[in-house]
Amino acid sequence: MTKIFLATGNKKKIIEIKKILSELDIEIYSINDGIEIPEVIEDKETFEENSQKKAVEISKYLNMITIADDSGLCVECLEGRPGVYSARYSGENATDLTNSKKVIDEIKEIEKEKSKNRKAKLVTVITLAKPTGETYSFRGELEGEIIDVARGTEGFGYDSHFYVEEYEKTLSELGELKNKISHRTKALKKLEKELSKILG
Repeated sequence: MTKIFLATGNKKKIIEIKKILSELDIEIYSINDGIEIPEVIEDKETFEENSQKKAVEISKYLNMITIADDSGLCVECLEGRPGVYSARYSGENATDLTNSKKVIDEIKEIEKEKSKNRKAKLVTVITLAKPTGETYSFRGELEGEIIDVARGTEGFGYDSHFYVEEYEKTLSELGELKNKISHRTKALKKLEKELSKILG
């Protein structure tokens, strides 16, 4: 069975990704297994570049196939912000709450002068890297809109403010359905489809 390391410090994301990939014939390891990894500075300008950098550095460090992702919220009226800065949008000590508040405050400020546009998308790029430096990246997107008042108790990040019109709920309210429709699932399903070729 192929061993793969999942390079993220977000424990909720680890649970989510392991659940999505649970039917594959792979053994997934993470920091939850007591494996220590160096911090990788995500200083690139695109989701692709950040996920590739993280996957390659950790793969070489552990000498192990590694999956890394970079994800974020892109709001249309904010010209794509917060984008790659989504996790730390409100500053060094950012939390899901302070990040969401900053996004909503900025949208409201724009709405004072322009017509209302709450359209947004959540983006994930998943990269699998081999210790040799080979990388394979897959992108997933989910369309929605931003609402002011948080709804739902599950999920993380901007989930409770990200409204999916088709289901008339936020991602935080969708429960298990989130793992069937999310941006991360779409990217992981593309990876899953190609995994046997990648692993040879």
